[in-house]
Amino acid sequence: MATTTISALMFRVARQVRPSRVRFSSTSTQQRAQESLTKALECAKKTLTPVGDRVGVLLGSYRQPLLYNLSVTRELLKQIYIAENLAPPRSLSTVLDAYSTLWTRVRDAGYWRTILSNGEWARVGVYAVEAYGIFKIGEILGRRSLVGYDLH
Repeated sequence: MATTTISALMFRVARQVRPSRVRFSSTSTQQRAQESLTKALECAKKTLTPVGDRVGVLLGSYRQPLLYNLSVTRELLKQIYIAENLAPPRSLSTVLDAYSTLWTRVRDAGYWRTILSNGEWARVGVYAVEAYGIFKIGEILGRRSLVGYDLH
């Protein structure tokens, strides 16, 4: 039922924000894009507000602490993002280059020899343990149980 509601909402927003003509003038294009975005946000807000109210009612007394914890988490993540100068990759080629470098190093026996000889193996080991730990936390959250699956 949730997927039909979401798809109906997306169809309704897309139908209301349909562009009438394409023009190549940059100022008019920017203005039209801004107007379309404003219309889409207003439509989404109008459509999703009742859904949010229903979810709030279902949460009951858990709503206030949940919203507080989410806002604290959001602010903490913002501070980390700014402090670490994080940014998403600007292009797909950057991501592909990073993974190809990683794959090349994994397959190269000479790379592993140099890691063992200069002591960098400890840093690589810590990264591996971190990745494994994040994977295991994701598994626990996915199962919604610390050990095993609930079969009842």
